[in-house]
Amino acid sequence: MDSVIEDIRVRKILDSRGNPTLEVDVITWNGFGRAAAPSGASTGSREVVAFPKGGVDGIIEEVEDIISAELIGMDAEDLQEIDLVLKEIDGTENLSAIGGNTTVAVSMAVAKAAAASYNLPLYRFLGGNMPSQIPFPLGNMINGGAHAGKNAPDIQEFLVLPVGASNITEAVFTNVAVHRRIREKIAEKDSLFTGGKGDEGGWAPNLTNQEALEIQATSCEEVSQETGVLVKPCLDMAASEFWDADQEKYIYAKEGVHRDTGEQVDYVSEIIDTYGMFFVEDPIREGDFQGFADLTQKSGKKCIICGDDLFVTNADILSEGIQKGAGNAIIIKPNQIGTLSDTYETVNLARTNKYVPVVSHRSGETPDETIAHLAVAWSSPIIKTGAVGGERIAKLNELIRIEEEMSNPQMADLSDRGI
Repeated sequence: MDSVIEDIRVRKILDSRGNPTLEVDVITWNGFGRAAAPSGASTGSREVVAFPKGGVDGIIEEVEDIISAELIGMDAEDLQEIDLVLKEIDGTENLSAIGGNTTVAVSMAVAKAAAASYNLPLYRFLGGNMPSQIPFPLGNMINGGAHAGKNAPDIQEFLVLPVGASNITEAVFTNVAVHRRIREKIAEKDSLFTGGKGDEGGWAPNLTNQEALEIQATSCEEVSQETGVLVKPCLDMAASEFWDADQEKYIYAKEGVHRDTGEQVDYVSEIIDTYGMFFVEDPIREGDFQGFADLTQKSGKKCIICGDDLFVTNADILSEGIQKGAGNAIIIKPNQIGTLSDTYETVNLARTNKYVPVVSHRSGETPDETIAHLAVAWSSPIIKTGAVGGERIAKLNELIRIEEEMSNPQMADLSDRGI
């Protein structure tokens, strides 16, 4: 059989922060798949464990032997069965024995090897002949919080979405135009700015949240007018990062402001109204379904309210959020849950309940392009994968190639979001 697994190889490689991560090769009789696991900086407490104690070095040889012994001879096409075997090998609920980064790298490499065995691109193998939509790229413009230095804004990511783009090439280059315009405006505001960047390629300036919001908004307006492509501002607040459980307040250190949950809901709602935000991720701390629900009720018809740390790509947690009306979108990161099968279960639950699935990179990335294929295969209308940086553009350039392959490609439908 063309897709029977003949060999598995595991190696230590660099991620974009210079930290070690795993890359996995899966070889079948007629195919080859390679995938690498990313790592996060702002992580949800209920994510699976990335690596066990000892990290990559402590497990790499042992894992290669154990996984090879179990998977060689299996059919790479049986993705769900292989994912079950990976979880059985680990034997823990949070994948702490061999690590979620290990299982997800194997899971993705198996899928790519299966696709190659049938001479299909991954998005076709997983999505069939139906996928024809390309996701809009959510680009990172300004970094703050855990992704930048101590003088940067408290809010972790100031993002943009080129909702008026007619194709992926126009979309990614529009994002780059905004990225450049923002740098110019930061330099005008701060003559000492040297062009430093955060983990995800956004500028890391010495700005207050308010100054960053103003620069973001005006840059979107100017580039929209110049290019004719409507660009909307977006945010990832990563609110869990500045929540103080003892004080039960959101601590905005840069501003010297403390906000309780009600004040945080009002503050985010005001930002959405003032700047016309299209998408806001993690505006409320993880675990606070009620706070998310309050904001969703207040602003969810005007703006996508998205959970990342809140849901951690976990179908059970998402189900709880759906019941409580918390948010209307979910970030999808395969290594938060550990396998492609479990990731797809969450995507399917989200779509069934009209939550927008947003396939996403992580702050510590590799040039692995798998998520571009997942976003297309699973009809994710938005992909979050930065705007610049080699590990980010690897995904964006892959989307350009995918669009070129399609017979009748179209940008995703965002009409239910007012576009």
